[in-house]
Amino acid sequence: MIADLKPYTEYKESGSPWLGSMPSHWKLSRLGSVLRERGETNEQKQIMQVLSVLKDVGVIRYEDKGRIGNKKSEDIRRYKIVQLDDIVVNCMNVIIGSVGRSRYIGCLSPVYYVLTRRNDADNPRFLAAIFSSKPFQLSLVRIGNGILSHRMRIPMELLKCEPFPVPTPDEQAAIVRFLDWANGRLERAIQAKRKVIALLNEQKQAIIHSAVTRGLDPSVPLKPSGIPWLGDIPQHWSLKRFKFLATINSGQVDPKKVEYRDLVLIAPNHIQSGSGQLLKQETADEQGADSGKYLVHQGQVIYSKIRPNLRKATIAPCDCLCSADMYPIAPKTGELSTAYLLILLLSQPFTKFAVDTSMRVAMPKVNREALANCLMWYPGQQEQSQILWFIEQESAPINTAVSRLEREIELLREYRTRLVADVVTGKLDVREAAAQLPEEALADTTENEMGLGDEISPTDEEATE
Repeated sequence: MIADLKPYTEYKESGSPWLGSMPSHWKLSRLGSVLRERGETNEQKQIMQVLSVLKDVGVIRYEDKGRIGNKKSEDIRRYKIVQLDDIVVNCMNVIIGSVGRSRYIGCLSPVYYVLTRRNDADNPRFLAAIFSSKPFQLSLVRIGNGILSHRMRIPMELLKCEPFPVPTPDEQAAIVRFLDWANGRLERAIQAKRKVIALLNEQKQAIIHSAVTRGLDPSVPLKPSGIPWLGDIPQHWSLKRFKFLATINSGQVDPKKVEYRDLVLIAPNHIQSGSGQLLKQETADEQGADSGKYLVHQGQVIYSKIRPNLRKATIAPCDCLCSADMYPIAPKTGELSTAYLLILLLSQPFTKFAVDTSMRVAMPKVNREALANCLMWYPGQQEQSQILWFIEQESAPINTAVSRLEREIELLREYRTRLVADVVTGKLDVREAAAQLPEEALADTTENEMGLGDEISPTDEEATE
């Protein structure tokens, strides 16, 4: 059905660079004629019960108001009120998908715009789809006061002037209905590939677990480790506390200083869970960092001390900074190689220790004392090298398969993003296709589920000791 979609029969020029030609029967308005800004703040109108609105756009629950980073509870009196079906727009980060439709009542940071419909006949999900389409987002970047960075800001007076396509209410409903159906098919395909990836990763973890707890020779005698979360280990392996094997850097630096602001800053959201892979590199200045960070030397291991179940650790590719949520670690003897230390920190037994330890504090976190006293198990340097080589060889075909599946998922997401943009801007006519869909109600998916925004990793709150 998707492949059979065709353009409308008649078009007219919109005069808008981001929209181009549009169906001749669609109305072209200014955004300010379709949506108005909601000006209420939490101080002006107290809410007795506030629910989560959009997990990725900064809306908070009322009961969490006293635990927002380092903010005091009264700080949220300046937060903006969000009502059902409002459009939420981060005026500084729209390009990464920080837009969406409110599904509940809530409040959020003043950095967001909260827009509400002028005409109740307009479909809020269609309006949100326009905001979340890439052509419109790029247009907003164009009118922003800056570049694609944390400095960009979209002025409300210019936002209100943006051209905005408005089909009839019936056609808006048809577009939303079709996108629900199309997303359902694409999401099922993505989820099927994710399940295969999960199975492949389980297979890889089993290989690693066996290698780092039993070694490569199944005939070697074992001995009790005395560690409940580890069990038996090869008899000739060593057991030592972490503090005798590695050093954790201490003392934070100011990332705003000239000597540090151009250094790469690594945070938990830059690291892929469980693999040790660094996903991206951004400088402290590019991230707008303004709180204390740790200085890291090239080749040191960086381990995330918060939410250890995510298993986020990597080896520093250069002299850099890391988030205060992470520990920079360096082996201090010749007994443990950096690469082997990384694989131990990512292993299932160590993660079990870290999770159990972290649950004893309010925020799941592995503190320095607990880490320093953790018993580490390891063979000699030569056997470490053999184990690392074995894991690399056995994991290679699995990594290749996972990479292929991840690329296929990426292509499906790109296709979904393009499909949404083509449909909501009138490049493809879905009226007939929507009319042929089954009559049963389709699930009310969120904008991100409709493919209206790239998946992003939430910024990890920084916790210092």
